[in-house]
Amino acid sequence: MKTLGEIIKARRKEFGLTQGKLAELSNVGINTLTQIERGDGNPTIKVIERVLSTLGLQLTATTIEL
Repeated sequence: MKTLGEIIKARRKEFGLTQGKLAELSNVGINTLTQIERGDGNPTIKVIERVLSTLGLQLTATTIEL
């Protein structure tokens, strides 16, 4: 199963976008985008939604099991 960062990175590459261009189009900092792709940091849901939306993706609810 791919991580969110792996999905974003793969989709970005499909569109031929650099991290800088995706960050610009999504209105997020390049360091934030880099952290998301690496699975580091703690971005807000709003930031993740902006990046996903730019890539034509959306965040949906999932179940969480303990």
